[in-house]
Amino acid sequence: MASLAAPRTAPGPDSRATTPGAHTASPAISPAATPATSPARSVRHLGPNWYASVMGTAIIANAGAALPVDVPGLRTVCAAVWALSLAMLLVLVSARTLHWIHHRDQARAHLMDPAMAPFYGCLSMALLAVGGGAMIVGQDWIGLPAALALDTVLFTAGTAIGLAAAVAVPYLMVVHHRIESASPVWLLPVVAPMVSAALGPLLVPHLPAGQAQQTLLVACYAMFGLSLLATLVMLPLVFGRLVTGGPLPLALTPTLFLVLGPLGQSTTAANKFADVAPGVLPAPYAHGFAAFAVLYGVPVMGFALLWLALAGAMVLRARRRGMGFAMTFWAFTFPVGTCVTGAEGLAAHTGLAAFRWLAVGLYVFLVAAWLVAGFHTVRGLLSGALLAGPGSAPTTAPAAPRPATARTR
Repeated sequence: MASLAAPRTAPGPDSRATTPGAHTASPAISPAATPATSPARSVRHLGPNWYASVMGTAIIANAGAALPVDVPGLRTVCAAVWALSLAMLLVLVSARTLHWIHHRDQARAHLMDPAMAPFYGCLSMALLAVGGGAMIVGQDWIGLPAALALDTVLFTAGTAIGLAAAVAVPYLMVVHHRIESASPVWLLPVVAPMVSAALGPLLVPHLPAGQAQQTLLVACYAMFGLSLLATLVMLPLVFGRLVTGGPLPLALTPTLFLVLGPLGQSTTAANKFADVAPGVLPAPYAHGFAAFAVLYGVPVMGFALLWLALAGAMVLRARRRGMGFAMTFWAFTFPVGTCVTGAEGLAAHTGLAAFRWLAVGLYVFLVAAWLVAGFHTVRGLLSGALLAGPGSAPTTAPAAPRPATARTR
């Protein structure tokens, strides 16, 4: 995922944007008076978009542990990847804390930047994904009590941050940001409550029976509706931007995969509701969740595959035109992972082999994308390029807006 979102003018189809990490078009601000080699100075340009790497790593473990195939050693590998995601989260939260302490001017600039502000939803999803992973596979290494305590803390914090971002970021977009075209990154703050909806059911069986279990399950269902309806508002704007403004800038093309996030995550949530509803809700409602999981999930997964094909074609087009690595490559991970978990849930509730093989195929793509994004990110960190300031990398001025006329190509 990139540190960029909607450009302030409608770019031409092949225009390039500033790419990796935190290179945004935020106002020029004098660095704080810290030594050039100090840890505080090195995180000045570390934006919230970096949490996407934690999300993309955690989903490897969460989706792999539930694959409907028996692969020897897979669960152990998933546990190791989950441990890596937990370590990444701790390091990144510490670095971002330094950022807020020593570079408040830059942090405020991120909030006021329409390209960066939506990525505050990634903080919520990173906390939720790692917390859910503790219950799914992390308990193999740290034990159930520790996993339950960790998930309770991360789920509570992630849900609170996600709900705050779902309100605050759209508010900033309306009141402070000046945006002339839509971007897929707009989905990031509103999809965070859907991640809470999908992972909250993991905690339901560990609550006292009765009101406590029912309240959490119904709250997750409410967050499902909140995120779904907000997504339905955003998606037409994103597609309208594509058909009227042409393809996204090359570096931003991978963000088209972000649309898969709410589709796959909502399918996952619907199936999780069906898993835990029996014994928690009265029989008619429990049976209704089981039917809803299939009746909702199958058509939504169909649309997700349609969008996957469209986004994939756009990425191949961008690659042929010279698209190189940017932090937007992390958009290939978590959203695809949610489609894996959605297909896994449908495989369990329908018994169809087609969904089992769909989950396996998408997971293979997910792992390949994670390896590519991870390799280039580590290389960029070691070289210092990904944490360099905006002025350290050449940029291309955005193209002038094109007239809103019909295109024949």
